[in-house]
Amino acid sequence: MKAPKDRQVVLLLAVNGMFVLAGALSGTFLNIYFWKSRQDYLMIAWFTMAQQIALGLTFWIAGKWVKEGNKMNALRLGIAVSGLFYLFILGTGQNAVHYIWPLGLLLGTSLGLFWLAFNVVYFEVTDAGNRDWFNGWVGLLGSMIGILGPWVSGWLITLLHGEKGYRLIFTMSMVIFGCTVLLSFFLKKREVSGQYDWIEGIKRLKEVDGTWRFAMGGLVMQGIREGVFSFLIFLLVYSATSQEAKVGQFMLITSAVSLVSYWAAGKWFKPAYRSYGMLVGAIIMLLVILPLLWKVNYTTLLILGVGTSLFIPLYMLPAISVSFDLMGTNRNNAEKRVELVVVREISLMVGRIAGLLIFISVLSFRQDPLTVTLLLLVLGMSPIGTWVFMRKVMKSRQPAA
Repeated sequence: MKAPKDRQVVLLLAVNGMFVLAGALSGTFLNIYFWKSRQDYLMIAWFTMAQQIALGLTFWIAGKWVKEGNKMNALRLGIAVSGLFYLFILGTGQNAVHYIWPLGLLLGTSLGLFWLAFNVVYFEVTDAGNRDWFNGWVGLLGSMIGILGPWVSGWLITLLHGEKGYRLIFTMSMVIFGCTVLLSFFLKKREVSGQYDWIEGIKRLKEVDGTWRFAMGGLVMQGIREGVFSFLIFLLVYSATSQEAKVGQFMLITSAVSLVSYWAAGKWFKPAYRSYGMLVGAIIMLLVILPLLWKVNYTTLLILGVGTSLFIPLYMLPAISVSFDLMGTNRNNAEKRVELVVVREISLMVGRIAGLLIFISVLSFRQDPLTVTLLLLVLGMSPIGTWVFMRKVMKSRQPAA
């Protein structure tokens, strides 16, 4: 199948792009909105924790609906609940910091519904031959959106002097979510088959060959970094500059670099080089944290952001593709695609929660800049752990160059 000629692939990319756009406009500044009401790293960490708990549980519980019912309705509900989340933010305003757990659970539920359905449909419309192509375009579109979305949001917030700007971007996200729901109706209703297995993950851990055990271990390690880096870097940029416009500029620059790097990876990064590429990417993503030991300011954070954006495709594309390739190794795995998508997300969730618990435990005692930087270094080592686990899977399934 040649992906560029497949209408469903293009439509799925469009739905993904619009969903990511709505999140980029508001999501980038959501934690900063909370931070301006209360400067507390732990509050933001608990908000992220609530999201991850709800996301993982939603994947597991909604898996039965997606496998035995209408997965497209699950995708649409996820988009709609995302819009509802921002409606609640608009309604509560600066008092939203008093509802961190309910808001986090609501956002996590919306993300769980959307990404579960999206990942299953993604598996159904792609294969091992075009999966890297699709992932490259997802990264490319994400980078393009990352260039414009946060920059526009930061500019609007600055132009409208804070609260009015935030309310505008939250409203814009709601409108885009509504349009995304409409676009999703052009995606074909996918066939359903089989019964949902609630304990598939436990069965995969017990398999004799250990392939899924290694893959799940790699996903846990991947999640450790993601759980904290997903919010902390933007908070550090805002803390260092006190300007939303600077956060938008940071996103513009780093996403512009990602645009080029994902394009290059999509064109030249072959499956045969996944293991080497992942290791190189993981090491450089760790090294670019080191300048923060000297000083945490906009320049050193930009070095971290640009360096990560430049090399993360080498790490992320194999990390994504390996687990999805395993889902298509045989007929049984293909029939269990919903359960395996759930297994993948729960593995990531376990890692993210582990990273957040480490972050919360340490910062409950000390929150000075050096402690935060050392935490970034420790958590930033986890991608190397991802490679340690996943290289065993990649070696056993090494494709030709």
